[in-house]
Amino acid sequence: MGAVNTAAPRGHEKKKGKKRKPRRLGINIDMTPMVDIAFLLLTFFMLTTTMTKPQTMEINLPPSSDVKVEIAESNLMTLRVKEDGAIYWNMGIESPKKVEFNNLRILMKERYEQNPKLTVLLKIDRKGKYHMMVDIIDEFNVSGINRFSIAPMGEIDMKVLAKVTS
Repeated sequence: MGAVNTAAPRGHEKKKGKKRKPRRLGINIDMTPMVDIAFLLLTFFMLTTTMTKPQTMEINLPPSSDVKVEIAESNLMTLRVKEDGAIYWNMGIESPKKVEFNNLRILMKERYEQNPKLTVLLKIDRKGKYHMMVDIIDEFNVSGINRFSIAPMGEIDMKVLAKVTS
């Protein structure tokens, strides 16, 4: 803690008739408690920040864009997400059908149980919301689907969806 040294130094007795300035008092501050608290806070923050792991998903990218992957149409499920968040799905070359996001998990689980080699192609409109893509990928993880691909929705996909909605 802190201490004040009040004892007068030796050899400086008062002389008669002359006034001297009073000597400064010596102050000693013990820094040990402050150092203890500083190290306690330092170790607390170091331990708590290293315990939290970032939540990430491993994504495998093809080595080059020229690589062509052959997938049977019976194993390919295509999900198309429009700008407004409407989701359409189809297997192979079937006509797309609309599905609500709430029913997407049930649909994917059923299709994955029927065909364990299922690969999902997720096509999203460039003007669509990012959170829709993240939510759908989360649904893939919950459904057990670990083979999927993400692509932008092209003009051909827009025409196919225009036929279905009209």
